Amino acid sequence: MLKKSEAKAKSRLNRDKDKFYAGKKVLITGGLGFIGSTLALRLIKQGAEVVVVDALIPGYGGNRFNIHPRASRIKVVIADIRSEKQMDKLVSGHKIIFNLAGTLSHVDSMSDPMTDLEINCRAQLSLLESVRKYNPQARIIYAGTRNQYGKAQYLPVDENHPQEPTDINGINSIAAEKYHLMYFKVYGIKAISLRMTNTYGPRHQMRHPRQGILNYFIRQIMDGQTVELFGNGKQIRDINYIDDVCEALYLAGKSNTGWGEAYNLGGIPVSLKDFVSLAIKIFGSGRLKIVPFPQDRKMIEIGDYLASWKKMHKTYGWKPVVSLEEGIKKTIDFYSNYKKYYW
Repeated sequence: MLKKSEAKAKSRLNRDKDKFYAGKKVLITGGLGFIGSTLALRLIKQGAEVVVVDALIPGYGGNRFNIHPRASRIKVVIADIRSEKQMDKLVSGHKIIFNLAGTLSHVDSMSDPMTDLEINCRAQLSLLESVRKYNPQARIIYAGTRNQYGKAQYLPVDENHPQEPTDINGINSIAAEKYHLMYFKVYGIKAISLRMTNTYGPRHQMRHPRQGILNYFIRQIMDGQTVELFGNGKQIRDINYIDDVCEALYLAGKSNTGWGEAYNLGGIPVSLKDFVSLAIKIFGSGRLKIVPFPQDRKMIEIGDYLASWKKMHKTYGWKPVVSLEEGIKKTIDFYSNYKKYYW
Protein backbone atom coordinates (compact mmCIF):
# COMPACT_ATOMS: atom_id res chain seq x y z
CA MET A 1 0.00 0.00 0.00
CA LEU A 2 1.26 3.48 -0.85
CA LYS A 3 2.07 5.86 1.97
CA LYS A 4 -0.11 8.97 2.12
CA SER A 5 2.69 11.22 0.83
CA GLU A 6 3.36 8.80 -2.04
CA ALA A 7 -0.34 8.61 -2.90
CA LYS A 8 -0.58 12.41 -3.02
CA ALA A 9 2.48 12.59 -5.27
CA LYS A 10 0.97 9.99 -7.61
CA SER A 11 -2.30 11.92 -7.69
CA ARG A 12 -0.49 15.14 -8.64
CA LEU A 13 1.41 13.28 -11.38
CA ASN A 14 -1.81 11.93 -12.85
CA ARG A 15 -3.35 15.39 -12.68
CA ASP A 16 -0.39 16.89 -14.53
CA LYS A 17 -0.97 14.37 -17.34
CA ASP A 18 -4.65 15.26 -17.53
CA LYS A 19 -5.32 17.07 -20.82
CA PHE A 20 -9.07 17.68 -20.48
CA TYR A 21 -8.75 21.40 -19.71
CA ALA A 22 -6.01 22.07 -22.28
CA GLY A 23 -7.38 24.64 -24.72
CA LYS A 24 -10.80 24.71 -23.06
CA LYS A 25 -12.44 28.10 -22.58
CA VAL A 26 -13.41 28.48 -18.94
CA LEU A 27 -15.37 31.27 -17.26
CA ILE A 28 -15.15 31.81 -13.50
CA THR A 29 -17.59 34.20 -11.84
CA GLY A 30 -16.23 35.68 -8.64
CA GLY A 31 -12.89 34.85 -10.20
CA LEU A 32 -10.76 37.33 -8.25
CA GLY A 33 -12.06 35.98 -4.97
CA PHE A 34 -10.61 33.32 -2.70
CA ILE A 35 -11.81 30.12 -4.37
CA GLY A 36 -12.19 31.50 -7.90
CA SER A 37 -8.63 32.81 -8.14
CA THR A 38 -7.10 29.63 -6.73
CA LEU A 39 -9.08 27.60 -9.25
CA ALA A 40 -8.04 29.95 -12.08
CA LEU A 41 -4.35 29.43 -11.25
CA ARG A 42 -4.89 25.68 -11.18
CA LEU A 43 -6.63 25.63 -14.58
CA ILE A 44 -4.01 27.84 -16.21
CA LYS A 45 -1.41 25.21 -15.33
CA GLN A 46 -3.57 22.68 -17.17
CA GLY A 47 -3.60 24.81 -20.31
CA ALA A 48 -7.12 26.24 -20.03
CA GLU A 49 -8.07 29.63 -21.49
CA VAL A 50 -9.45 31.30 -18.38
CA VAL A 51 -11.65 34.38 -18.12
CA VAL A 52 -12.46 35.61 -14.62
CA VAL A 53 -15.38 37.92 -13.92
CA ASP A 54 -15.50 39.95 -10.73
CA ALA A 55 -17.23 43.13 -9.66
CA LEU A 56 -14.51 43.92 -7.09
CA ILE A 57 -17.15 45.16 -4.66
CA PRO A 58 -15.31 46.47 -1.57
CA GLY A 59 -15.37 44.00 1.31
CA TYR A 60 -16.44 41.00 -0.78
CA GLY A 61 -12.98 39.48 -1.18
CA GLY A 62 -12.05 40.20 -4.78
CA ASN A 63 -8.34 41.04 -5.04
CA ARG A 64 -6.28 41.49 -8.21
CA PHE A 65 -3.20 40.19 -6.41
CA ASN A 66 -4.93 36.82 -6.01
CA ILE A 67 -3.94 35.81 -9.55
CA HIS A 68 -0.29 36.84 -9.09
CA PRO A 69 2.04 35.75 -10.68
CA ARG A 70 -0.11 34.45 -13.58
CA ALA A 71 -2.08 37.65 -14.20
CA SER A 72 -0.79 38.02 -17.75
CA ARG A 73 -2.26 34.61 -18.68
CA ILE A 74 -5.71 35.21 -17.21
CA LYS A 75 -8.24 37.55 -18.82
CA VAL A 76 -9.95 39.70 -16.19
CA VAL A 77 -13.34 41.29 -16.81
CA ILE A 78 -14.63 43.70 -14.18
CA ALA A 79 -18.38 43.15 -14.30
CA ASP A 80 -21.28 42.50 -11.96
CA ILE A 81 -23.22 39.26 -12.48
CA ARG A 82 -26.36 41.31 -11.81
CA SER A 83 -25.85 42.96 -15.22
CA GLU A 84 -27.84 40.87 -17.70
CA LYS A 85 -26.36 42.52 -20.80
CA GLN A 86 -22.80 41.93 -19.65
CA MET A 87 -23.42 38.30 -18.73
CA ASP A 88 -25.23 37.62 -22.00
CA LYS A 89 -21.97 38.43 -23.78
CA LEU A 90 -19.61 36.80 -21.30
CA VAL A 91 -21.17 33.33 -21.17
CA SER A 92 -20.87 32.79 -24.93
CA GLY A 93 -18.21 30.41 -26.14
CA HIS A 94 -17.17 28.97 -22.80
CA LYS A 95 -17.13 25.21 -22.37
CA ILE A 96 -17.26 25.33 -18.57
CA ILE A 97 -18.62 27.96 -16.18
CA PHE A 98 -17.63 27.85 -12.53
CA ASN A 99 -20.30 29.99 -10.92
CA LEU A 100 -18.64 31.09 -7.68
CA ALA A 101 -19.88 34.68 -7.42
CA GLY A 102 -21.99 35.54 -4.40
CA THR A 103 -22.02 37.03 -0.94
CA LEU A 104 -21.03 34.75 1.91
CA SER A 105 -21.79 36.62 5.10
CA HIS A 106 -24.53 35.22 7.32
CA VAL A 107 -24.56 38.40 9.41
CA ASP A 108 -24.71 40.72 6.37
CA SER A 109 -27.60 38.75 4.92
CA MET A 110 -29.65 39.53 8.01
CA SER A 111 -28.74 43.21 8.15
CA ASP A 112 -29.05 43.75 4.36
CA PRO A 113 -31.32 40.98 3.05
CA MET A 114 -32.20 42.69 -0.24
CA THR A 115 -28.58 42.81 -1.42
CA ASP A 116 -28.21 39.16 -0.54
CA LEU A 117 -31.38 38.43 -2.52
CA GLU A 118 -30.13 40.33 -5.57
CA ILE A 119 -26.71 38.68 -5.71
CA ASN A 120 -27.35 35.19 -4.38
CA CYS A 121 -30.76 34.61 -5.92
CA ARG A 122 -31.90 36.92 -8.72
CA ALA A 123 -28.47 37.23 -10.34
CA GLN A 124 -28.05 33.45 -10.32
CA LEU A 125 -31.31 32.98 -12.20
CA SER A 126 -30.31 35.71 -14.63
CA LEU A 127 -27.00 33.97 -15.32
CA LEU A 128 -28.79 30.73 -16.06
CA GLU A 129 -31.06 32.54 -18.50
CA SER A 130 -28.00 33.95 -20.26
CA VAL A 131 -26.60 30.44 -20.60
CA ARG A 132 -29.93 29.05 -21.83
CA LYS A 133 -30.18 31.69 -24.53
CA TYR A 134 -26.57 32.03 -25.65
CA ASN A 135 -24.59 28.95 -24.58
CA PRO A 136 -26.83 25.99 -23.64
CA GLN A 137 -23.98 23.52 -24.22
CA ALA A 138 -21.96 24.93 -21.33
CA ARG A 139 -21.33 23.05 -18.12
CA ILE A 140 -22.08 24.97 -14.92
CA ILE A 141 -20.65 24.16 -11.51
CA TYR A 142 -22.41 26.16 -8.80
CA ALA A 143 -20.96 26.86 -5.36
CA GLY A 144 -23.59 25.85 -2.83
CA THR A 145 -23.04 26.00 0.92
CA ARG A 146 -23.42 23.93 4.07
CA ASN A 147 -25.38 26.91 5.39
CA GLN A 148 -28.35 25.60 3.42
CA TYR A 149 -28.87 22.93 6.08
CA GLY A 150 -29.03 25.16 9.14
CA LYS A 151 -28.70 23.33 12.46
CA ALA A 152 -27.84 19.68 12.02
CA GLN A 153 -30.58 17.25 13.00
CA TYR A 154 -28.12 14.37 12.70
CA LEU A 155 -24.42 13.89 11.97
CA PRO A 156 -22.83 13.46 9.56
CA VAL A 157 -25.10 15.59 7.38
CA ASP A 158 -25.83 13.94 4.04
CA GLU A 159 -27.50 15.44 0.97
CA ASN A 160 -30.94 14.22 2.11
CA HIS A 161 -30.76 16.15 5.39
CA PRO A 162 -33.61 18.69 5.77
CA GLN A 163 -32.66 22.20 4.71
CA GLU A 164 -33.75 24.66 7.40
CA PRO A 165 -31.37 27.66 7.21
CA THR A 166 -30.93 30.00 10.15
CA ASP A 167 -30.40 33.08 7.97
CA ILE A 168 -31.32 34.76 4.68
CA ASN A 169 -28.08 33.70 3.01
CA GLY A 170 -28.95 30.03 3.40
CA ILE A 171 -32.45 30.48 2.00
CA ASN A 172 -31.20 32.33 -1.07
CA SER A 173 -28.50 29.70 -1.61
CA ILE A 174 -31.15 26.98 -1.63
CA ALA A 175 -33.15 28.88 -4.25
CA ALA A 176 -30.08 29.45 -6.42
CA GLU A 177 -29.12 25.80 -6.23
CA LYS A 178 -32.63 24.72 -7.18
CA TYR A 179 -32.55 27.06 -10.18
CA HIS A 180 -29.37 25.37 -11.40
CA LEU A 181 -30.68 21.84 -10.94
CA MET A 182 -34.03 22.72 -12.52
CA TYR A 183 -32.30 24.07 -15.63
CA PHE A 184 -30.71 20.67 -16.04
CA LYS A 185 -34.01 18.83 -15.66
CA VAL A 186 -36.05 21.17 -17.87
CA TYR A 187 -33.52 22.48 -20.42
CA GLY A 188 -30.81 19.83 -20.29
CA ILE A 189 -28.13 22.33 -19.26
CA LYS A 190 -25.41 20.43 -17.44
CA ALA A 191 -25.36 21.94 -13.96
CA ILE A 192 -24.45 20.69 -10.51
CA SER A 193 -24.05 22.17 -7.03
CA LEU A 194 -21.17 21.54 -4.65
CA ARG A 195 -22.26 22.38 -1.11
CA MET A 196 -19.09 23.77 0.39
CA THR A 197 -18.23 23.76 4.05
CA ASN A 198 -15.80 26.02 5.94
CA THR A 199 -12.87 26.67 3.59
CA TYR A 200 -9.57 28.25 4.60
CA GLY A 201 -6.19 28.93 3.07
CA PRO A 202 -4.22 31.45 0.97
CA ARG A 203 -5.97 34.25 -0.97
CA HIS A 204 -8.91 34.58 1.39
CA GLN A 205 -9.70 38.19 2.30
CA MET A 206 -8.35 39.01 5.78
CA ARG A 207 -9.88 42.38 6.58
CA HIS A 208 -12.99 41.16 8.41
CA PRO A 209 -14.45 37.89 9.73
CA ARG A 210 -17.83 38.00 8.00
CA GLN A 211 -16.91 35.71 5.09
CA GLY A 212 -15.00 33.04 6.98
CA ILE A 213 -13.86 33.05 10.57
CA LEU A 214 -11.02 30.54 10.28
CA ASN A 215 -8.74 32.77 8.21
CA TYR A 216 -9.54 35.72 10.43
CA PHE A 217 -8.43 33.72 13.45
CA ILE A 218 -5.10 33.25 11.69
CA ARG A 219 -4.83 36.99 11.07
CA GLN A 220 -5.47 37.72 14.75
CA ILE A 221 -2.81 35.23 15.76
CA MET A 222 -0.30 36.72 13.31
CA ASP A 223 -1.13 40.23 14.60
CA GLY A 224 -0.60 39.24 18.24
CA GLN A 225 -4.27 39.79 19.10
CA THR A 226 -6.32 37.65 21.46
CA VAL A 227 -8.66 35.29 19.62
CA GLU A 228 -12.09 35.37 21.24
CA LEU A 229 -14.28 32.30 20.81
CA PHE A 230 -18.01 32.44 21.53
CA GLY A 231 -19.74 30.01 23.89
CA ASN A 232 -17.29 27.34 24.99
CA GLY A 233 -15.25 27.15 21.79
CA LYS A 234 -16.06 23.47 21.38
CA GLN A 235 -18.32 23.94 18.35
CA ILE A 236 -17.31 21.42 15.68
CA ARG A 237 -16.67 22.70 12.20
CA ASP A 238 -16.06 20.55 9.13
CA ILE A 239 -13.28 22.33 7.28
CA ASN A 240 -11.52 22.09 3.92
CA TYR A 241 -8.22 23.49 2.77
CA ILE A 242 -8.59 25.49 -0.43
CA ASP A 243 -6.67 23.03 -2.61
CA ASP A 244 -9.08 20.23 -1.72
CA VAL A 245 -12.05 22.42 -2.69
CA CYS A 246 -10.46 23.31 -6.02
CA GLU A 247 -9.80 19.63 -6.66
CA ALA A 248 -13.54 18.97 -6.23
CA LEU A 249 -14.41 21.74 -8.69
CA TYR A 250 -11.76 20.51 -11.10
CA LEU A 251 -13.10 16.94 -11.08
CA ALA A 252 -16.72 17.99 -11.45
CA GLY A 253 -15.97 20.29 -14.38
CA LYS A 254 -14.40 17.55 -16.48
CA SER A 255 -16.77 14.72 -15.63
CA ASN A 256 -19.40 13.25 -17.95
CA THR A 257 -21.56 12.06 -15.06
CA GLY A 258 -23.30 13.43 -11.99
CA TRP A 259 -25.13 16.38 -13.56
CA GLY A 260 -28.36 17.67 -12.08
CA GLU A 261 -27.33 16.72 -8.54
CA ALA A 262 -26.05 18.35 -5.35
CA TYR A 263 -22.98 17.09 -3.53
CA ASN A 264 -21.55 17.79 -0.10
CA LEU A 265 -17.93 18.68 0.33
CA GLY A 266 -16.52 17.92 3.74
CA GLY A 267 -13.22 17.72 5.46
CA ILE A 268 -11.63 17.53 8.85
CA PRO A 269 -13.99 17.87 11.83
CA VAL A 270 -12.35 20.03 14.47
CA SER A 271 -13.52 22.30 17.28
CA LEU A 272 -12.87 25.99 16.87
CA LYS A 273 -10.80 25.87 20.06
CA ASP A 274 -8.60 23.07 18.71
CA PHE A 275 -8.19 24.85 15.36
CA VAL A 276 -7.05 28.07 17.03
CA SER A 277 -4.80 26.19 19.48
CA LEU A 278 -3.07 24.36 16.62
CA ALA A 279 -2.64 27.60 14.64
CA ILE A 280 -1.07 29.23 17.72
CA LYS A 281 1.29 26.28 18.08
CA ILE A 282 2.32 26.39 14.41
CA PHE A 283 2.79 30.17 14.41
CA GLY A 284 4.72 30.01 17.68
CA SER A 285 2.67 32.42 19.79
CA GLY A 286 -0.87 33.62 20.42
CA ARG A 287 -3.66 33.98 22.96
CA LEU A 288 -7.13 32.45 23.19
CA LYS A 289 -10.11 33.61 25.25
CA ILE A 290 -13.62 32.18 25.69
CA VAL A 291 -16.41 34.81 25.75
CA PRO A 292 -20.23 34.70 25.78
CA PHE A 293 -22.17 34.66 22.50
CA PRO A 294 -23.33 38.09 21.25
CA GLN A 295 -27.10 37.95 20.83
CA ASP A 296 -27.06 38.54 17.05
CA ARG A 297 -24.63 35.66 16.54
CA LYS A 298 -26.34 33.32 18.96
CA MET A 299 -29.58 33.54 16.95
CA ILE A 300 -27.92 32.19 13.80
CA GLU A 301 -25.38 29.80 15.35
CA ILE A 302 -25.76 26.32 13.86
CA GLY A 303 -23.94 24.28 16.49
CA ASP A 304 -21.80 21.30 15.48
CA TYR A 305 -21.57 20.48 11.78
CA LEU A 306 -20.00 17.52 10.02
CA ALA A 307 -20.75 16.60 6.40
CA SER A 308 -20.86 13.22 4.72
CA TRP A 309 -18.94 13.40 1.43
CA LYS A 310 -19.60 9.78 0.45
CA LYS A 311 -21.72 10.80 -2.55
CA MET A 312 -18.97 13.09 -3.84
CA HIS A 313 -16.41 10.34 -3.42
CA LYS A 314 -18.59 7.72 -5.10
CA THR A 315 -19.34 9.92 -8.12
CA TYR A 316 -16.02 11.70 -8.65
CA GLY A 317 -13.47 9.83 -6.53
CA TRP A 318 -12.88 12.99 -4.50
CA LYS A 319 -11.70 13.09 -0.92
CA PRO A 320 -9.91 15.71 1.21
CA VAL A 321 -6.18 15.01 1.47
CA VAL A 322 -4.55 18.12 3.01
CA SER A 323 -3.99 17.72 6.74
CA LEU A 324 -4.88 20.45 9.20
CA GLU A 325 -1.23 20.98 10.12
CA GLU A 326 -0.15 21.28 6.50
CA GLY A 327 -3.00 23.60 5.57
CA ILE A 328 -2.47 25.97 8.48
CA LYS A 329 1.27 26.12 7.87
CA LYS A 330 0.80 26.89 4.17
CA THR A 331 -1.72 29.60 5.05
CA ILE A 332 0.57 31.27 7.57
CA ASP A 333 3.53 31.08 5.17
CA PHE A 334 1.50 32.69 2.37
CA TYR A 335 0.30 35.64 4.44
CA SER A 336 3.73 36.10 6.01
CA ASN A 337 5.07 36.69 2.49
CA TYR A 338 2.17 38.74 1.10
CA LYS A 339 0.66 40.40 4.13
CA LYS A 340 0.63 43.89 2.60
CA TYR A 341 -1.84 42.77 -0.09
CA TYR A 342 -4.41 41.43 2.37
CA TRP A 343 -4.26 43.38 5.64
